[in-house]
Amino acid sequence: MVTMEESPRSPEAKVGLRVEDLWDVQEAQLSPDEKLNACFESIPVSAFPLPPSNQEVEIKSDTTLAEAVKLLAQHNILSAPVVDVDAPEDASWIDRYIGIVEFAGIVVWILHQSDPTSPRSPSSGSAISAAVNGITSAFEHETLGLESAMTTSGNFFEDLTSSQLYKDTKVHDISGSFRWAPFLALERSNSFLTMLLLLSKYKMKSVPVVDLGTGRIQNIITQSSVIHMLAECVGLQWFESWGTKKLSQVGLPMVTQNHIIKVYEDEPVLQAFKLMRKKRIGGLPVMKRAGGSRAIGNISLQDVQFLLTAPEIYHDYRSITAKDFLTAVRSYIEKHVGTFPMSGELITCNTDCTIKELIQLLDHEKIHRVYVADNDGNLKGLITLRDIISRLVHEPRGYFGDFFDGVLPMPPNSRV
Repeated sequence: MVTMEESPRSPEAKVGLRVEDLWDVQEAQLSPDEKLNACFESIPVSAFPLPPSNQEVEIKSDTTLAEAVKLLAQHNILSAPVVDVDAPEDASWIDRYIGIVEFAGIVVWILHQSDPTSPRSPSSGSAISAAVNGITSAFEHETLGLESAMTTSGNFFEDLTSSQLYKDTKVHDISGSFRWAPFLALERSNSFLTMLLLLSKYKMKSVPVVDLGTGRIQNIITQSSVIHMLAECVGLQWFESWGTKKLSQVGLPMVTQNHIIKVYEDEPVLQAFKLMRKKRIGGLPVMKRAGGSRAIGNISLQDVQFLLTAPEIYHDYRSITAKDFLTAVRSYIEKHVGTFPMSGELITCNTDCTIKELIQLLDHEKIHRVYVADNDGNLKGLITLRDIISRLVHEPRGYFGDFFDGVLPMPPNSRV
């Protein structure tokens, strides 16, 4: 792990040093938690390092879903802001952007719109319609068990990705299904504390930062980029006073053994994505059918890209179980070393782990979740990036005031 001594000029390290300077001048009567809050409130979000140039991607509103998926996959990102092509050149940021489009949102939207009850569904005679009939029926009955595995065959995905629905639908057509409407973003002058609370308590996956002068997004801060920033702060007084605590001392894991959402190895892989959509979670473990609480791998929302962009993963399968999917994805990634981060691996820690060790593990492995396991490999809990950030800061009473006025949550009937 890179330490402060090894990389004193890294942008993330500079942020940590800024917190350190503020930490030393905080009032003595403040608790460590209150000190941290005060430090992050004093730093503008514009101080957060900008992303690599290859991740500065915007998608035009008239881009097709198929083209959007290719762009996201090429840049190895899960989401991107959508620019309204009809907005005037001098439009303000709130008129320029209509939301953020995500891999997972595209998949779920297509499946929902392909439902025969939807006015936009394909003709009843098409292969995709027949396949989706089976899937949506199983969704409605909350089963998708072994008897439904045939509906997740390779033919289904081939028909899905070659359908006119997928090729012709524009990104702006699904804008009503975006997580936030209208677009929610921070200004450069907003504080680190605001950003951290949005990424944790308010469950945003990423927070765009706009430059009011240009009316454009300057940065998109993700949960994983915050964890990387924290990893760069190892060795600093403020970080060590918090990071050396054990998980139980800060109330982790928040998700205990009985509350882990999971699928079994012989269930259809679509069951995993269906559960992630329904429960609004970013991933889940694939469990052995026999063997207590032991897992063989992990499936995340990021893995959706393989169903849409890599048909060789599934074309040899009559049906795709969660175990089949893990095996196929691992083989595919080995053949394309360096193109994709490793997927499907189940990363664990034990209950004696410290916050610092956990952050270093998450940052090194470039993952979004860690499972807490006992010495026999049985899962005892789950910790996500959001959980860690939520233990770093707290929301003062009345902090946001009217910040959310005019920001409407996702429509109740939306499936994204």
